Amino acid sequence: MTKSSPTPVERLRVGVAGVGYLGRIHAKIYAQMPDVELVGVADVDEAAAREVAAQHGCAAYRDADDLLGKVDAISIVVPTVFHREVAAPFLAAGVHMLMEKPLAPTVAEAQVIVAQAEAAGVIFQVGHLERFNAGIMALSEHCRNPRFIEVHRLGPFVERATDVDVVTDLMIHDIDIVLSLVNSSIRSIAANGARVITDHVDIANARIEFENGAVANFTASRVSNKRLRRIRVFGDRHYYGLNYIDQTLEVTQAIPEEAGSKWPKLVTETVNITPRPPLDTELRFFVDSVRSGTPPLVTGRVALEALRVAHQVQENISRCQT
Repeated sequence: MTKSSPTPVERLRVGVAGVGYLGRIHAKIYAQMPDVELVGVADVDEAAAREVAAQHGCAAYRDADDLLGKVDAISIVVPTVFHREVAAPFLAAGVHMLMEKPLAPTVAEAQVIVAQAEAAGVIFQVGHLERFNAGIMALSEHCRNPRFIEVHRLGPFVERATDVDVVTDLMIHDIDIVLSLVNSSIRSIAANGARVITDHVDIANARIEFENGAVANFTASRVSNKRLRRIRVFGDRHYYGLNYIDQTLEVTQAIPEEAGSKWPKLVTETVNITPRPPLDTELRFFVDSVRSGTPPLVTGRVALEALRVAHQVQENISRCQT
């Protein structure tokens, strides 16, 4: 049973643990929500916490635990290695939680976090941001029985999330999306990658084959000269192409030509989508889930499966490098 949520007339009291690059944006979005009170932010960098708190008129803390008893919900935006440590007291106290991905450094640790959240009966959403991309949401509505999927997620190096490799930093977004599109268990995984700048794999390629015959190819890089984020999904006599960045979705279909023509004609149309910032949508969904008590779009179990597959990709890469 889900923990009871505030009535619609109440402002939801929210905190943010971790105000690095992404945590600052969480705080800004919450502060702009009319039905949310940003109670406070916490970070071991006290100057950063005070800076963000001053911007949004809330309290600043060094220790996230200082938010206990003051918030109904919290965003956990600390480095992945600290997720379990920071989250545990809030889950024990019945605080609803949005935790940034990946859940944890290991599958075993992620299982513990998910079990704690389920035992607490709270809304527990995981920040797989691209699920809230307007283009992906439209693709999920239109796409049926995909047979082949090709994904590219490339970008220049940014000194962020260097505590994890490119698989759990970037590729996991697309693993999660593909798992949501293909309703089948996995038959096999093949992968390889290379370290370029950091001590972790910075560029990787993976091929996942599913039991229903579907195949997905992934390429992820954080050391590319330009930014490219695109997914193409092929089905019987049609395919979808989505640009994650500008949230444009095109569908190409084979249309029978006039009598006498040997081959059908390929016709491409653009799906009508209103682009919107995915993080704004993600946090709005989280707040609405807390208020209504409905399960979030990306639950702990869903995120756990994406992490499990990501680790299988990592294991394949490790075997290729020994």
